[in-house]
Amino acid sequence: MSRARAEMIEDTRARLISSARQAFASQGYANTSMDDFTARAGLTRGALYHHFGDKKGLLAAVVAQLDSEMDARLQHITDQADEPWGGFCERCRAYLRMAQDPEIQRIVLQDAPAVLGDAASANQQQCVDSLRLLLDALMDAGIIEQAPSHALARLINGSLVDTALWIAGDEGAGGRLNDALQSLDLLLRGLKPKVQAH
Repeated sequence: MSRARAEMIEDTRARLISSARQAFASQGYANTSMDDFTARAGLTRGALYHHFGDKKGLLAAVVAQLDSEMDARLQHITDQADEPWGGFCERCRAYLRMAQDPEIQRIVLQDAPAVLGDAASANQQQCVDSLRLLLDALMDAGIIEQAPSHALARLINGSLVDTALWIAGDEGAGGRLNDALQSLDLLLRGLKPKVQAH
């Protein structure tokens, strides 16, 4: 395949994803038609079918892009942290705060689970794996108690995902987020080694 053709294919995919992302964020998956985003992208339905199979396939591509951006934001927090424990805690807090981002809320937390089902949670394994590496490093440094990191990573990830879904359904002024952040701090403190009394 020529370089020009490869660039054209990538450009077409990017335009469709960008257009669909705007439509899904503003109107929701159920309220958009394929014609909405193909017209906005200046492309045909045939291009959508060719690159993504159908509207559901396009949603999966949009979710993958958003997941990748979320991962990058979380990794940046880890990379910029002054010390590992503070970085880990802030990373968990940031994930919960993302549940109030309108685009993440609507596409990743509401539409993706409803439309994609188990396929939407497939990317969670990557999150669990990165969490496990962080936990292993914290255990190796003696910052948190020793525990099976594969199980601990699943417990923490599962509680963060479930709480993010709960926050996303909040129609109030962020009360759920505040409650979740306060509770998260308590939960994370439980990972720290107990101070031995002398």
